Amino acid sequence: MTIPDPAPVLPGRTPGDGLIRRLPGRSLAFDLSAAALLFLVALTVSVGQGAASVVALVVLCGALAIRRVSPALALAVAWLGAVVQLVTLSDPGAANIAICGVLYATAAYGSRLVRWLGLGSAVLGTIVATGYLVAVQPALRGQDSATIVQPTDGSRIWAITLAFGIGILALLGLSWTLGLLVRTVGLARTARVEARIADERAQYEVAVEQERTRIARDMHDVVAHSLAVVIAQADGARYAASVDPAAGDVQTLALATIAGTARTALGDVRLLLAELRHNGSDSPQPRLDDIDVLVEQLRATGMTVTVERTGERRQLGAGHEIAAYRIVQEALTNALRHGEPDAPVLLVLAWDDVDLAIRVENAVRTDTATQTVTSFGHGLPGMRERATLTGGSLIARRSAADPSRFVVEASIPVSTGGAS
Repeated sequence: MTIPDPAPVLPGRTPGDGLIRRLPGRSLAFDLSAAALLFLVALTVSVGQGAASVVALVVLCGALAIRRVSPALALAVAWLGAVVQLVTLSDPGAANIAICGVLYATAAYGSRLVRWLGLGSAVLGTIVATGYLVAVQPALRGQDSATIVQPTDGSRIWAITLAFGIGILALLGLSWTLGLLVRTVGLARTARVEARIADERAQYEVAVEQERTRIARDMHDVVAHSLAVVIAQADGARYAASVDPAAGDVQTLALATIAGTARTALGDVRLLLAELRHNGSDSPQPRLDDIDVLVEQLRATGMTVTVERTGERRQLGAGHEIAAYRIVQEALTNALRHGEPDAPVLLVLAWDDVDLAIRVENAVRTDTATQTVTSFGHGLPGMRERATLTGGSLIARRSAADPSRFVVEASIPVSTGGAS
């Protein structure tokens, strides 16, 4: 199984970021360029207001430059620049645009604490800026100095304060809200990506589990069939030796069949194990034509198998052919293990335009005549599952007319591509 992909993150974020975040070179260059551009635009006005205004400009532009590298540090630096403006009684200017960018960054890229500190700074900044522009600056600079808000009588002060407060809160709050919106959209996009990755991983795991289940069924079919043949041959050779110790030809033939069956089973098991490791394409892929080989192998054990074919052969998909072969193999193996040794086994393959009907019927040994269907191991559920996966069906039961006979009936849908 492949190693799961790491969880996606927001653009510009890296897992485990703390106070300092790592940014791609292009993003860092953009932030530095934006800060430099703002500095050049506001420099002329700041120089005219004095050195303190230039210092405040440098500090605020610095906060803008690092707003994504460290939103918390940028917020602290922006407050430092604002304090410099307050202490020097400077007029707000283009440099204060940097504060909007910092508030945006705290909401978009900051941690939970920094995000709420950004919102609190927007509210507190509105109160401080409004009081500074409406009351503090005009009072301290005097009547002869030009200020944004000129001293006025008390009848208008509350209206001016309210207007400035709403305007500044709208500007700062909108910046923070826009950052939060961008963050929310990014998180939603990330959640969709994570959901898609999780869905793909789940589908992959289901496919792997289904493939392993298929291989397990194939392993069961190969081993169960081969061991049944080996046991039957060994019993036959032992019986022949007890009846006629000089019957060397029978024993030689039995040993040759045992060796061939074991060798074939070993090769099939090796391929199945290799498929488990590498998911290779060289695993056993039996076809309908291999049923004749399977029947001959069983006949070599002394088992009598009668094969009847009716109808015109139709096209089956590869998966359907494998299912049909494995059903026949399991049914005949069960007949060899549990059936009456001297009684013939009937295999019928009936074709029509809709499906391939498979019927395997055999006489059950006397000592197993009272056993239920579920007593025959795990092969029957596997056969039923194979038939169901192809869209067909399977019934395994004792014959209603003769309970001493066991019948397996399966139907495998044919393809629509015509005869093969």
